Amino acid sequence: MNKVKAFILTVLLLLGLWLLLTAPVSVVELIAGAVVAVVIATLPTGANRLLHDVRVTPRAVFGAIVYLFVFLYELVKANLDVAGRVLAPSLPIRPGIVRINTHLTSPLARMLLASSITLTPGTITVETRGSEFFIHWITVREDDPEGATKAIAAKFERYLEVFLG
Repeated sequence: MNKVKAFILTVLLLLGLWLLLTAPVSVVELIAGAVVAVVIATLPTGANRLLHDVRVTPRAVFGAIVYLFVFLYELVKANLDVAGRVLAPSLPIRPGIVRINTHLTSPLARMLLASSITLTPGTITVETRGSEFFIHWITVREDDPEGATKAIAAKFERYLEVFLG
């Protein structure tokens, strides 16, 4: 069942991307996109294995939507923070690399967590080793892994585990 679910999710994601890139959509483009999505989804790539962990339940879909809004909120907040630091004459920064620990087990969830951290200005995922992530932080506020995890990753992990485990 996981293979079927992963195949369907892959087709839907690819078709959604196709439709976004070809707007406005005609029937011919929709059919071509569906054919291309099915062909790509049948290729022996790691994408299907990666999507095995995706949950498709009402709670999981709601969690994914909330995660997007949390990510966007954190993105705007971090952009304003970094912009303020750049515009401040004293440039109040205390850069450093901190270690955080994640309880996420899914490879996709860990990848999304690392990407969310990196896409948020002021933090960059430098390296991952299993459940440990090493993050370059523009202003280190917490030196211990537990405090750094709470400050950097907890807001994302909370929702990622709902739809990815």
